[in-house]
Amino acid sequence: MKKKKSTILFLISVCVVGLLAFTGFHGFTIGDYRVKPFTQTINKGLDIQGGISVLEEVKGGAVDAKTLDRAIELISMRVNKMGISETLVAKEGLNRIRIEIPGKFDSKEILDTVAKSGELKFVGPDKATILTGKDVKDATAAYGQDNKPVINLVLHDSGRTKFAVATQKFIGQVITVYMDADVLTAPNVKVAITDGRAEISGFATLAEATTKSQIIKSGALPVSLKAVSVKTVGATLGEAAMAQSMKAGVVAILLVFLFMLLYYRAPGVIADISLLLYVVLVLGAFSAMNATLTLSGIAGFLLTIGMAVDANVLIFERMREELKTGKSIKSSVHAGFHRALPSILDSNITTIVAGLVLYMMGTGSVKGFALTLVVGTIISIFTALTCTKFLLKLAVEMGLISKTSHFGVKRG
Repeated sequence: MKKKKSTILFLISVCVVGLLAFTGFHGFTIGDYRVKPFTQTINKGLDIQGGISVLEEVKGGAVDAKTLDRAIELISMRVNKMGISETLVAKEGLNRIRIEIPGKFDSKEILDTVAKSGELKFVGPDKATILTGKDVKDATAAYGQDNKPVINLVLHDSGRTKFAVATQKFIGQVITVYMDADVLTAPNVKVAITDGRAEISGFATLAEATTKSQIIKSGALPVSLKAVSVKTVGATLGEAAMAQSMKAGVVAILLVFLFMLLYYRAPGVIADISLLLYVVLVLGAFSAMNATLTLSGIAGFLLTIGMAVDANVLIFERMREELKTGKSIKSSVHAGFHRALPSILDSNITTIVAGLVLYMMGTGSVKGFALTLVVGTIISIFTALTCTKFLLKLAVEMGLISKTSHFGVKRG
């Protein structure tokens, strides 16, 4: 009875892994519902699909972190306004901003969009400009009296009188705040504001209020930028790099699968099933996280496959040692996992810590490598200690693995 139950569980598990792999790599459609394959759900980085990479530097040297953050927010708005997805706008060093835009190849258009100073305007319902960025002294996000996110606005003397007149005139109407042609917020005027201090409500989260308050406070791009590096990666070059990377990845994975099968015999088959699940889970995690896969990220992914194999190698070698002492197969399987656990955790936790440091300290491609390394290592621990263990125990109970020779061990 137990053998039959184990056989059914084993077959179901293998079918589930196979179904997940097929869905991930090919996708499927049922009626109006479609599951897309990983090739369509995982974002491709600049070095894979081609595009523009611009490194902007602040004129005049280093600036404080808050000013640079406001500049990044504004640049992100401008790039997103162009209808571009999968963009990266990030701080690099103390006074530089890295902008990577996959799928775009007109560097002049990007530079013109990024470098312009911008214009903040408060516009009344009569389309007349009431205030500009020069009239704003401060804007901070906070929670209002009803415990909802608001922006506390403070005006210079130059804007106080103008705003008092406008709010008196437009009570019950909307004053719209624009950055360039984008609407930041459109609050309704409830009372006349004569002291130069206003509260803007209507934000879903404090994070949204904070982002918009920084833009309002800056009034325009708070720093002057100059392009120190402009790199264009052609679509053809990106496609070639992607094709070569995919080919290298497939060859590497197949060689790993073949090695495990030939060297560890029956347990190697179990390890290959576990590794297949590992590949699906990692790619699924990238898709769910909306991560952008770069060439360095692919390198990190392939490295974690080797680490996932390493965990299985440690487990199987411990089992072989137990079998050579004369223990039964069932006892050896249990002892193998138990003895290998400290080594697996030590090596992988060290790798995760190193990956986190790289992610926090690195920029651009280093972050991509670090992210895939950390995610892949965590999932490799899971698959080695759960999937491999589960399937191997089922294989022993159902009699699929019943001899020491199945582990490549000969007893005298």
